[in-house]
Amino acid sequence: MQDLASVRRLEALGFRAWPAASIQYDGSWQVRLTAGHPSKRLNSVNPLDPSDHRDIEKRVERTAQRFRAYGRPLVFRQSPLAPPQLDAYFDAHGWRRFDETRVMTAEIGHLDLDAVLDHLPIREIGRYVDASIQVHGRDRALKPGLTEVLSSIRPEAGFFVIEEAGSGPVATVLCVHDNDMAGIFELATRSDSRRKGHAREVVTTALRWARMRGAEKAWLQVEADNVAAVSLYESVGFRETYRYDYRQAPETADGD
Repeated sequence: MQDLASVRRLEALGFRAWPAASIQYDGSWQVRLTAGHPSKRLNSVNPLDPSDHRDIEKRVERTAQRFRAYGRPLVFRQSPLAPPQLDAYFDAHGWRRFDETRVMTAEIGHLDLDAVLDHLPIREIGRYVDASIQVHGRDRALKPGLTEVLSSIRPEAGFFVIEEAGSGPVATVLCVHDNDMAGIFELATRSDSRRKGHAREVVTTALRWARMRGAEKAWLQVEADNVAAVSLYESVGFRETYRYDYRQAPETADGD
C-alpha cells in the first residue's frame, strides 16, 4: 500500500523546489501556472487529496478557463494523491495518459560519495542557465523564464556545471537542499559527451555538497521511459517511491 504521507512530503518538496509563478486552489486541487516557462510541472493541476472528488466536471471546466486565460493547454498531474474518481472521469472522456514519471529516493548516508571529486556550485544563475540550455539543446528563448523560475527557489540551491577545456559545459544539474532533503533536478549531458561518466560525476558531486550541508535523504523525478537515466540513478543507489503521470483532453496537445 502506498505511503501517502511520504508522497505528500515529496510533492511539497517538489513544489518548493520548482516554484510556479501563480498558485491557486480549487479545494485541494493546486492549480500551477507560469506564463514564462512551458514546463508541465509549472503548468498543471495537481490534486492533493484522494477524497476530494466532488463536482469533478464543473471544477475541470473552471480550471480549463484559467488555463485558457494563460494560453496554456489544460494538464492534470496525477500522483497517488489524486482521487481515483478523477482518473475514472478522464478515462470516460477519452483523456490520454502520458509522460509517466518515477519519483526515486535514496538515503545519502548509504551512498558511496567519499571518492567523488569536489566541484563547487557556480554562483551566477545566468551562467548556469546558459550552460543548461546549451547542454539540453534547448531554445535560448527559454532563458528569461528559466532564470525567473530558478531565482524564485527559496530553499538553498546548488547550480552545478561540469566543463571540459576547449569544449565548454558538458553536464549540468540543479540540487535543492531543503532541510534534511536534497532534490536533484534538470540533469543533462551534452549529446556529444555522453557515456563518459559526466552525468554520474555531476550528480554525485551535487549529493556530496548536499550531504555536507546536512541533507540525509535525496530524491528526484525521472521519466519512466528514460532507461539510461533510470539505470544511472539506480546504480547510484536510488529506488522508486511512487509514480505520477499526466492527463490531457484528446483535442489538446502537450507542450514541452
